[in-house]
Amino acid sequence: MAGVSILSLATAAPPHVIEQRDVIAAAPKALPGFFRQFPGMIEVFGNAGIERRRAVRPLEWYLTPHDLRERSEVYLEEALKLYEQVAKDAMDRAGVKPEEIDIAVTISSSGVATPSLEARVMSRLGFRPETRRVPIFGLGCAGGVTGLSIASKFASAEPGTTVLVVVVELCTLALRTDRDIKEDVVSAALFADGAAALVLRSGDKQENKSLARVNGSAEHTWPETLDIMGWTFDPVGFGVVLARSVPMFVERRMPEMTNTLLARCKVGIHDVARFVCHPGGGRVVDALENALKLQRGSLDHERAVLREYGNMSAPTILFALERVFAEKRRGILALSALGPGFTATMLTMETLYA
Repeated sequence: MAGVSILSLATAAPPHVIEQRDVIAAAPKALPGFFRQFPGMIEVFGNAGIERRRAVRPLEWYLTPHDLRERSEVYLEEALKLYEQVAKDAMDRAGVKPEEIDIAVTISSSGVATPSLEARVMSRLGFRPETRRVPIFGLGCAGGVTGLSIASKFASAEPGTTVLVVVVELCTLALRTDRDIKEDVVSAALFADGAAALVLRSGDKQENKSLARVNGSAEHTWPETLDIMGWTFDPVGFGVVLARSVPMFVERRMPEMTNTLLARCKVGIHDVARFVCHPGGGRVVDALENALKLQRGSLDHERAVLREYGNMSAPTILFALERVFAEKRRGILALSALGPGFTATMLTMETLYA
């Protein structure tokens, strides 16, 4: 991936702000049978590390029944809005015209669209008819890092290639009130909606105008771990699969795996100026700091994004990266995320601020 530069990064979130205190008040009404049986589970909302989040619909919408058709219609309508908004912003910040985009990579695991999202907006955005489309589904929370890695490999294949990466997730559309299971309560406490986009270019001679240069990437999928994270599907909609053991898994498995992944990126752990991690939840961030032997509070931007926006799945780490870029942290950054598989993914980059 030599010579692949990140020219810009933009983020966006839908307009409806949902306060966690309002979710706490609504949860026992939405799932009365569950909370009569497990009243202590209401503490999940307070322990999530979230104060508010953004959603494509107001809170009241989620408290009434919706089938897969309705949820899919909302996904298509709102995902396209966010796609256009964040793609335009990223291209404007990069000083890149839509007709310069050679490849459009779309990452989304919270809805299905065929034709895919980039196909539906490419004429409105002004992409060339020969722009190559790469829609990717199923990466979950790892999508921001893995998507950036895949896009970087595409860009590096031919000097001068410009790639737009758009990550859109509308996780609130998976909220279920028809099932009395703990996974749905945890999902209701954590998940939110958001989008991010990056513009990459290989062989860019104006690196002084870039944010960073991609160094390398790697990933690892543990055998026999398919039941840790993912979706089920039925006529009502997507159903979250989320094991409660994720923080414990992070603390036990990530120390050794971090060194392995960094070595594949040809970077030593002491060369990393800052880790940028996907903040899956308050306890997951604590576990990451322990696993990486970081001082408590080191992942401050991750906690701030989680507190203000919730867990948006794949875009969340890019919201944190945007804040790291804003403070002009110099040196090597290591982006780390976990997703369905169960897979650890990592990408390293060197910052290039003007």
